[in-house]
Amino acid sequence: MDFLRPASWEEALAAKAEHPTAVPIAGGTDVMVEINFDHRRPEYLLDLNRIGELREWEVGEETVQLGASVPYTQIMDHLRAELPGLALAAHTVGSPQIRNRGSVGGNLGAASPAGDSHPALLSAGAEVEAESVRGTRLIPVEEFYTGVKRNALEPDELIRSVHIKKADGPQQFSKVGTRNAMVIAVCAFGIALHPETRTVKTGIGSAAPTPLRARAAEDFLNAALEEGGFWESGKIITPSIAKQFAELASGACNPIDDVRGTAKYRRHAVGIMARRTLGWTWEQYRGNGRTLEGAA
Repeated sequence: MDFLRPASWEEALAAKAEHPTAVPIAGGTDVMVEINFDHRRPEYLLDLNRIGELREWEVGEETVQLGASVPYTQIMDHLRAELPGLALAAHTVGSPQIRNRGSVGGNLGAASPAGDSHPALLSAGAEVEAESVRGTRLIPVEEFYTGVKRNALEPDELIRSVHIKKADGPQQFSKVGTRNAMVIAVCAFGIALHPETRTVKTGIGSAAPTPLRARAAEDFLNAALEEGGFWESGKIITPSIAKQFAELASGACNPIDDVRGTAKYRRHAVGIMARRTLGWTWEQYRGNGRTLEGAA
């Protein structure tokens, strides 16, 4: 196994172009586990730790540009207001040591259906900035996941950053695990209210071959909130609407039975999380004032 250690982003892109099979490594929280258990034996490792710009972020007017190597602890400490759903998800990642090393870029590169950041990225609305010596492109996050641990990157591309919409309303993340910490999700659910567009978006993790949005649940809830005048009035969402939303979210799942949980349990748990997180976010929305800017 050869070790490539570029000193700049340009050198990294050149190395990836020359060695398309090279596996990028920064935090190493996923890659090193696979290597240590001999599940993976790449010909080349591409070390990105000398590239400081990957650990930087920029808060713009509408989005946060998050460098691929920004660790979860930085999101928790500095971007909680702009990216509340992602900050909540970051809290559930591994241990303090893993949160200091792991990053959203690494989570995306691994593309595990159980990755903790995926539901938050899907519900917030994100684009993955992929770059190669040929140029740069933005990939909508819902199009990034192409299969179990497979993503839409071309062989010569690297993830440079993730563009995530700043929160304009409450966001929540919920995760079921076999214990409270250091655990892979049995299933997970993210939700984000977007009062400016009067929409709700969701994200489901570890309950299908890829992370996904519960689109039928979103469409139902968006129509129900609009027709019932909920955005303007801020009135409590009726139990029947919450129940239907939960059932549709559960129906979006396509899970498997494995050592962490059964498919039946995952569907049931996603429905429970959908109903609870909807309640939490809506109460927060109501508490922020019944006539929020952009909702009236």
